[in-house]
Amino acid sequence: MHLLLSLITEYGLLLVFACVLVEQLGVPLPAYPLLMLTSALAARGQFNVVALGVTAVLACLIADHVWYLIGRASGRRVLRVLCRISLSPDSCVRQTESVFTRFGPASLMVAKFVPGFASVATALAGAMHIRRAPFLLFDAVGATLWVGVALALGWLFSPAIDDIVDTLGRLGRWGLMLVVFALTLFIAFKWWQRYRFNRQLRMARVSPATLAELLDKGERPLIVDVRSAASRDEGRIPGAIALLGDHGEAPEFAAHPKDALIIVYCACPNDASAVVAARKLLERGFSNVRPLAGGFDAWVAMGRGVEQFGSPITPTERASAY
Repeated sequence: MHLLLSLITEYGLLLVFACVLVEQLGVPLPAYPLLMLTSALAARGQFNVVALGVTAVLACLIADHVWYLIGRASGRRVLRVLCRISLSPDSCVRQTESVFTRFGPASLMVAKFVPGFASVATALAGAMHIRRAPFLLFDAVGATLWVGVALALGWLFSPAIDDIVDTLGRLGRWGLMLVVFALTLFIAFKWWQRYRFNRQLRMARVSPATLAELLDKGERPLIVDVRSAASRDEGRIPGAIALLGDHGEAPEFAAHPKDALIIVYCACPNDASAVVAARKLLERGFSNVRPLAGGFDAWVAMGRGVEQFGSPITPTERASAY
């Protein structure tokens, strides 16, 4: 434990830079405790707190700019990859896009404080082709706030942190094992959250091929698009209605038999938004609701046509669209 503390004392700035950079690139490594610890050490003169802040903010900006460039080059595909590999349970890309569409690049100022948003917001900024200047401006403000809060907490509670460090130091090897155990517990907790979230997404799906077959036969399931407004610019499955709010209040549902098929689709990893919407419809008494497996992307990949949204269509327009 004393060796670990001596390494932090000697290489504190380098460790802070590396830890923050790796965390912001997506590895579930908690950088906040290290920021608070080094800030507490700065309070007793072992570090320059301004240098700590600049180092941490620089690491954030580098990592965020990497994701911005990847998003700019890859589009929304990178968002789905991020959501699949993230250990943070998220309802998927749609919620992030909705927040970003509503508040724009300014949302980057608080993105790092919002679980499930920070992990994809910077890539989304690139995917939506936000100009580099406003991206860097708002991202720098957000990184400064995020780092500043950690350093302020570390400085404010430095006496308590010093006591904890001294106690761990006296424990020697056991203290180091305690630190490793706490880190392992943190990662395990994030994994458990993700596992529980994925379990909630288990639901029978309809394949794009089955939907295409139904439409080719002239059958008329109610198709519901629950993607964000930004994603709907890519078009819709022919005849689909667009819903972003309460999925049971649209007039199309009043005329739809409770036992007739409803197919819900999104553009999320694991069809997350579609499953959430489908469960809400089941709760409202519709007995035959199924998410579309793979969502909009799977439909397009199969080679089926799409049409552009003008505005949410009426039931009559929906029927004639086929």
